[in-house]
Amino acid sequence: MADTPAQNPAQTPPEKAQGEKQQFDRRMLEMLVCPQSHTQLSYDADKEELVSKAAGVAYPIRNGIPIMLLSEARALGD
Repeated sequence: MADTPAQNPAQTPPEKAQGEKQQFDRRMLEMLVCPQSHTQLSYDADKEELVSKAAGVAYPIRNGIPIMLLSEARALGD
């Protein structure tokens, strides 16, 4: 018999308050690198973005998901 969300709470998605942002999981920083420079990223919580000082860009985080596309990146200094 397959588990249903009612039977297996680990598979039940967490409820969110309306308008609440999903938090970025900082453990992801250990696995992610800049797709352009292949260097480590730093997390800017105030701007909700991942910063690559080597490439001079910042990648946005939307709904807790980093958007690691150069076309979506903001040049540092903007």
